[in-house]
Amino acid sequence: MKRRTFLRTAGASVVGATALAGCAGNDGTDTESAGTGGFSGTLQVATYSSFTGKDTAGNWLKSIFEAAHPGVTVEFTTPESGLNQYILRQQNGAEIDADLYIGLNTAELVRADQELDESLFETVDEDLTRADTVKSGLQIDPDGRAIPYDTGYISLVYNGNEVENPATFDALTSEEYQGDLIVQDAGNSDPGRAFLLWTIAEKGPDGYLDYWRDLLDNDVTILSDWEPAYNAYMNDEAPMVVSYSTDQVYYHGEGVDIQKHQVGFLNDQAYANPEAMALFADADAPDLARTFMDFMLSPVAQAEIAVRNVQFPAVEGVDPGAEFSQYAYEPSEPVTFSYDELSGNVEGWIEDWRREIAN
Repeated sequence: MKRRTFLRTAGASVVGATALAGCAGNDGTDTESAGTGGFSGTLQVATYSSFTGKDTAGNWLKSIFEAAHPGVTVEFTTPESGLNQYILRQQNGAEIDADLYIGLNTAELVRADQELDESLFETVDEDLTRADTVKSGLQIDPDGRAIPYDTGYISLVYNGNEVENPATFDALTSEEYQGDLIVQDAGNSDPGRAFLLWTIAEKGPDGYLDYWRDLLDNDVTILSDWEPAYNAYMNDEAPMVVSYSTDQVYYHGEGVDIQKHQVGFLNDQAYANPEAMALFADADAPDLARTFMDFMLSPVAQAEIAVRNVQFPAVEGVDPGAEFSQYAYEPSEPVTFSYDELSGNVEGWIEDWRREIAN
């Protein structure tokens, strides 16, 4: 989740002004999509650290929403342990001190449902006027609690000066690519978990550990999270890293060797990893939270979120601008596991991987 913070400091200088400001014609002052009037008080939003701060999607949303609702303050909190903090609080009967959670993925929702007797989140899909505009393939929750607001595609990023796109999973285990790949720990890292799930989708629950043993035999490097993995890649420790297909949105322009930021799909696929928002069941400001969620699904907000969060819009028909579209790559065949497919499986898959591969 620290990816965007790192990229802002490491690569923001090469992003064109159009990409940072572009949002389908919005000049940053239009508040129509946020709604007007009728609310007062504070909306408490729990999220990850790189969603807030200078030039982030969160701060843009806060500014526009507060301008549309003069009596409202949007406050962000960034729990160190993420969703796990709220799972533990509910297990211990403690107060949930937030109204809205932003940054939920499918595996986390499955874990929350498995570990809690009562749902942590409220069903909202029928309450949101824009919920039905979300792309059908991104829906992660059959109960309509978690609503996607963007999605990333996990892929390879490779240095085209040194290697070609492997193009297949099996090629990664060949001598040609020995020692060339850096991945992340699937137990600690969102992209690491997504890449693991992608290999399970490709090799099956009975074959993925054998595939990972072949990767180990081919000297794959496993690092704790995205940032150390990407740093190692940028320091030329290996010519390939598991990352995002939006890599060139940051790394392009004058002074950038774009050959070092080539996007590689395997079997013409990438793993879709939607990010969702969800209303806490015990929220103090549920109506205000629903209004904020609807605003996040508006076309103008979706375009801004895409550019500032370096992810694809979740809503059909949103154009984040020409520069984003030029450098952000979508696979012809997205792959992802549904809630039902992960339920009862994902924790076991990760545990087995950590015991037999990471250890």
